[in-house]
Amino acid sequence: MSQPGFLDQSLFAELAEKAAASPRGRQHHNFHQMEEPCHRMAVGLQPGTYIPPHRHLNADKAETLIVLRGTLGLLIFTETGEVVAKRVLKAGGDCLGVDLPPGTFHGLVVLEADSMMFECKAGPYRPVGEGEMASWAPREGEPGVAEYQAWMRAHFD
Repeated sequence: MSQPGFLDQSLFAELAEKAAASPRGRQHHNFHQMEEPCHRMAVGLQPGTYIPPHRHLNADKAETLIVLRGTLGLLIFTETGEVVAKRVLKAGGDCLGVDLPPGTFHGLVVLEADSMMFECKAGPYRPVGEGEMASWAPREGEPGVAEYQAWMRAHFD
């Protein structure tokens, strides 16, 4: 039998440290096993991480994000890359999170160091598939990421 998993300051400190040391600027802590039908994770995020616009097309892949510490900027895009909504998600703020329906193009910008979010979506895990990464934005590691990320961040300046 599994043990309870706590979302506490000790976990947050560990994730912040690991995210800061990670080349990707983020670190996940899974509360689920990969084959479970509901995936639940805490994610430590640093401002340099790039979370490109993407969507989840499967009808069962709604995604809920709740900021536990720090601040994130959320951008919602049309099929062609136009920003149609933006929100600041802030622990203790007016808006703590979002529930994204399947098929919604979204991207995140980390606005505060050592930010933490809780993410929940249907499992099992599968890599992002055809049509789920935005064709109009660079993918992680591609040329143009720094410029695109700066453009995303400018929506929250």
